Amino acid sequence: MSHYLRAGEVPHKRHTVFRKPDGSLHHEEVMGIHGFSGVQSILYHLHPPTAIERIGERSGNGLKFEYAGPLRHRLILAGAAPEQGDAVSGRVPLLANRDLVLSVARFRAPMGYWYRYAHGDELLFVHEGHGVLETQFGRIEYRPGDYLVLPTGVIWRLLPEDEPQRMLSLEAAGHIEPPSRYVNRYGQFLENSPYCERDIRPPEWREPRDEEGEFEVRVKARGGTTSYLYRRHPMDVVGWDGHLWPYAFNIEDFEPITGRVHQPPPVHQTFDGPGFVVCSFVPRLFDYHPQAIPAPYNHSNVDSDEVIYYVEGDFMSRRGVERGALTVHPNGIPHGPHPGAYEGSIGKERTDELAVMVDTFRPLQMTAAAADLEDESYATSWRV
Repeated sequence: MSHYLRAGEVPHKRHTVFRKPDGSLHHEEVMGIHGFSGVQSILYHLHPPTAIERIGERSGNGLKFEYAGPLRHRLILAGAAPEQGDAVSGRVPLLANRDLVLSVARFRAPMGYWYRYAHGDELLFVHEGHGVLETQFGRIEYRPGDYLVLPTGVIWRLLPEDEPQRMLSLEAAGHIEPPSRYVNRYGQFLENSPYCERDIRPPEWREPRDEEGEFEVRVKARGGTTSYLYRRHPMDVVGWDGHLWPYAFNIEDFEPITGRVHQPPPVHQTFDGPGFVVCSFVPRLFDYHPQAIPAPYNHSNVDSDEVIYYVEGDFMSRRGVERGALTVHPNGIPHGPHPGAYEGSIGKERTDELAVMVDTFRPLQMTAAAADLEDESYATSWRV
């Protein structure tokens, strides 16, 4: 984020002596992006964050893709993905390209380790479940509808409450930010942006943990995940400040932009990533021109693949789509509302649908796991 925060204890000047009560030094860690010319934060540890006790095994993260076959629209019944593991080990990758990996997860177990994705930011969308996101910056209590934005370098784990959890996750090959058109040159959200600083929930500070034991941090990088074992607790930060930190934003706080006639998808944009955008479709009033057609017009994604994750509500332009499902509309062929939806939307005043859309600017490949969950009849569901 581009907003300055400070939590806990930090010295008056950066890169200067900062001693513990016993006279020894705290250990400074500078975490920054774009070669330290972008936003950064400085964290102060009780113990060196580099002190690895031993290195465990490295597991592969190879994705198995399906044979592409003919170009067609796809419906993935991701709501039927298996319930397994935790927020990371339970992920089922569905779609990927060089810019991102899109997965779903259904799980109950807390993470008994911490995790870091080394090649970019992560975005988690909480479909079901409450719990705590624990990071070295502090903790965030999450709830359904939350986007959890985790900058690369952040060590984190999810501790769910005793209930089923369902999440959509994006691993980006770069950084996820609010769209540049929403902020001014000082980094402040503009008056016409659909959300602002008041809607962002930063981590809540908690006291450092000065504990000895065996603490595991798993780092995903270079096509595999490596386990690192530490003797000191990784959440030993006594204070931090800066502009780079994890945060939560709830989809209910996204204020829809409406008009006299149907508005194009960019009005729903919520985040900007490398090679993709993320949009939020929320309950909203329909267009108010007396002859407006509220349903989306037929359109061709000339430059992008369109993925929609259906969260809740009545999906006015689609039939046969259940909550937790994904549609994939590749560039190259047009798509639009199902037969009857276009005419049937005339005169309607509002929609109660809730969905997350990801538009990518490079073609997506579907994994074998996604192919196992596909409803193959979807491609011809526009027949009258």
